[in-house]
Amino acid sequence: METKKATITREKDKAILVLVGLSNNYEIILTEDNPNNIKLVFNNLINDLKKGIFKFELEDTNNDLFHNICKEYLIQLNTELQSIYNEMDEFDLLEIPNDL
Repeated sequence: METKKATITREKDKAILVLVGLSNNYEIILTEDNPNNIKLVFNNLINDLKKGIFKFELEDTNNDLFHNICKEYLIQLNTELQSIYNEMDEFDLLEIPNDL
């Protein structure tokens, strides 16, 4: 399983969780209530899963509220990605050979 990087970009008036995908970085703005953005990122991650399983690890040295939120979010996200990958494998929806 490949481990991808997740970081937090902190700006004056917003904080962003940045997930490094296969070909793109995906951003979730933590200081805004935008469920459509989260859905879009999740759908893109599902498309990336077709090419192989991965998980995210937070690389952040600040021990603040955003760090704690992102840490917990990534635990849930990694669990969901593993579950979805297993289902995609079960239904032959992966774009990789089974013998890899």
